[in-house]
Amino acid sequence: MILNGTAASPGIGIGRVALVEEPDLSYTSRTVEDTAAETERFNAAIAAYVDYTNAQADTMREQVGEKEAEILTGHVVMISDPFMQGEMTKLIDGGTCAEDAVVQICEMFATMFEATGDELTMQRATDVRDVKTGVLAELLNKRPVDIGALPQDTIIVTHDLTPSMTAGIRPGVIAAVVTETGGLTSHSAILARAMELPAVLSLPNACAILKQGDLLIVNGTAGAVTTEPTDEELALARNAQAAYAAEKAELAKFVGCRSVTADGHQIELFANIGKPEDATGAMERDAEGIGLFRTEFLFMDKPTVPTEDEQFEAYKKAAIICKGKPVIIRTLDIGGDKDVPSLGMEPEENPFLGFRAVRYCLAREDLYRTQLRALLRASAFGDIRIMVPLVTCIDELTAVKDLLARYMLEFKQEGIAYNPDIQVGIMVETPAAAIMADALAEEADFFSIGTNDLTGYTMCADRGNEKVRYLYSTYNPAVLRSIKRVIEEGNKAGIMVGMCGEAAADPLLIPLWISFGLGEYSVSATSVLATRKQVSLWTKAEADELAEKVMQLKTAAEIHDALQAAKK
Repeated sequence: MILNGTAASPGIGIGRVALVEEPDLSYTSRTVEDTAAETERFNAAIAAYVDYTNAQADTMREQVGEKEAEILTGHVVMISDPFMQGEMTKLIDGGTCAEDAVVQICEMFATMFEATGDELTMQRATDVRDVKTGVLAELLNKRPVDIGALPQDTIIVTHDLTPSMTAGIRPGVIAAVVTETGGLTSHSAILARAMELPAVLSLPNACAILKQGDLLIVNGTAGAVTTEPTDEELALARNAQAAYAAEKAELAKFVGCRSVTADGHQIELFANIGKPEDATGAMERDAEGIGLFRTEFLFMDKPTVPTEDEQFEAYKKAAIICKGKPVIIRTLDIGGDKDVPSLGMEPEENPFLGFRAVRYCLAREDLYRTQLRALLRASAFGDIRIMVPLVTCIDELTAVKDLLARYMLEFKQEGIAYNPDIQVGIMVETPAAAIMADALAEEADFFSIGTNDLTGYTMCADRGNEKVRYLYSTYNPAVLRSIKRVIEEGNKAGIMVGMCGEAAADPLLIPLWISFGLGEYSVSATSVLATRKQVSLWTKAEADELAEKVMQLKTAAEIHDALQAAKK
């Protein structure tokens, strides 16, 4: 039987199931009279959790890398936050037991993150609940299962692969991972890809369907799990494993190579990041720069708005890690669908068309001033470029540039170093920006096409809505025509045109981007080499011939099939 989930980490895993369940953390709620003793018990549990998690982070650092270890150290930072601990202590002082205090405050934060509807923000809910589980385990003296003791060729099946679980995975022992939850941007997926573990996520009722000791084939590339495989299926899977290993070896040949088409046309291949530390992984994977630094995570990880100095240090760190390579930093893309507690934002009836991104920032100059000044200060340490999200009209871009000119004058008077020629570009992610691309290209220093939102806004389809998801496709001719126009207008004006949406790494679409003249591709760090290889397979003439054929087609399905048939 074949079960289908989300293809989260490529590769083929063959092995037997180990059901990994969180320990039973049920407890009896009670009212506390000796609040001082309960606070002491709470503090001891926090200290034990911090020590245990730091030890796990050390293991993760040794076995996988610094970037992945930072997910765990981030949990330590989260529980060590004075605001979070303070709220828990307040409840204990009022007679609430420590377990209830931890659950209530952690669930408050988790629910708040989940309510945003944004996949990346919702991942914070998993982090908070991982912290909750860890602290409860210490309070109840129940540590989670020791994954490090599992036998060779084990396939972990669990509700959610938390970072704390992942720390115990020994390379070469665990064959694959299957979970009931998680998406492409969840920490489950990020960690699985970093450890090169095949993973299928969001497989409904996996823990009930798959039994301890079952033999499975996990195809993380296709998002399929085969139960009770036949000898023929096992043989095919082993052949696929060998082919995948050969493909990885082939990609290794592209490390250190120029990103060029088969006939020598050069492109820039950048990576997307969410934190300054992610820049390290991007450079290690041979990215030529950072095409999208999502700054909202600096705000979401704190109970208060980060100061100018805190933001400056984060942007400076990314610039220094990249050693002079371009670092495109998107200003705060927040509002409506992405809530930040410290900003006290009001809920909106239609947040995707509401008070968000540059609209919100221009209305909150106190907030925007802090970020723009921090970006200008950091520009003295590298090739930092500023990108403005959700632009729909020229007025928004000119307003941002006017603010920057004012802050530059302040710095000049204060004797603070900055790059006076810092580039200011826009994300082209709205139909309005695409239609006005010719005019915007006269004001912007660069374009970066955000295909995720541009697809949704062009098709009027929410990718999270199952009923209309069939409309959400970058292969749709309306979306492709829009992208083609944006690239043409940007090139005509002589500015760099990049792409930072998921479609930048889509192997089927890459020949179209080559034909259209896309100059910069920004992809996940793990997709850099695969994208470089795909670009290298096509000449401009071949890409033009395919694009001419494809752009005459009238449906997304026809276009997908034509590109699939032409895939190299």
